[in-house]
Amino acid sequence: MRFKGLDLNLLVAFDALMTERNLTAAARSINLSQPAMSAAMARLRGYFQDELFTMSGRKLLATPRAEMLAPAVRGILLQLQISVLCQSAFDPTQSDRRFRVMVSDFMTLVFFRKVVERVARDAPSVAFDLVSPADAGEEALRRGDLDFLILPDAFLSNAHPKAILFEDTLVCVGCSSNEELYGPFSFEKYMAMGHVVTRFGNPHRPAVEDSSLLGFGMERRVEVTVPSFSSIPPMLSGTRRIATIPLRLVKHFAAMMPLKVVDLPLPFPAFVEAVQWPAQQNTDPASIWMRQRLLEEAARTDI
Repeated sequence: MRFKGLDLNLLVAFDALMTERNLTAAARSINLSQPAMSAAMARLRGYFQDELFTMSGRKLLATPRAEMLAPAVRGILLQLQISVLCQSAFDPTQSDRRFRVMVSDFMTLVFFRKVVERVARDAPSVAFDLVSPADAGEEALRRGDLDFLILPDAFLSNAHPKAILFEDTLVCVGCSSNEELYGPFSFEKYMAMGHVVTRFGNPHRPAVEDSSLLGFGMERRVEVTVPSFSSIPPMLSGTRRIATIPLRLVKHFAAMMPLKVVDLPLPFPAFVEAVQWPAQQNTDPASIWMRQRLLEEAARTDI
């Protein structure tokens, strides 16, 4: 099909090339032969009067013109998929939809596993791909590579719809043998002790709790940085270090290892977990159904 002289099938090829950045992989992703994909790329270059892609080894490097076109092309294809191809009624009992969700290990342990359990009963063929948090989450939403982001609300932008799941309380935790946690626990003691901290994506991005400390113009002495929440409690065992983590996570690990919990000696804001989804999926029946499951399960979640 042509529109103003452009074969619209070429947009599918262009999107595959932008996604895969490899001619062979792009061809495979849309079931074309490599010669057919090469021909499509030549036709794209002719229509747009631009090289669009240059070779660097086996990798395709996009030109500025291709980078400018990519968001609009992806948006058109996603809107077509959602508005035209996927508007039939969603039947969870029959669907084999696979949801791709960016979620931390903390939320997987205390919340999302319950969602998976419920969905397994209500929609046995619905599946999930869970990916670890990264800095490119918003871009992945825009590109349609993710169905949901489940992260602290402070890490979500206003570029896509979102909803609050629940609030948690941040507490200070250490090994039960840590004598510093018995007796008065002052702000000065909190700042003087060594800390274990989780950081996702950019290692220089502050942790959620750092925003309050930065407001005081102070910085903790971080002695151990780990890539996941579940790595924190083992790093406290047998040491005099402490960590600032959600109370739900402490309760999860309390049955497995001896931990001492104390209230934080300064007013940290509530730890707010939220879910965000692509704007282009706002009316997608499957996305709406999944959002309802998430919100209903969140309403059942107690500290």
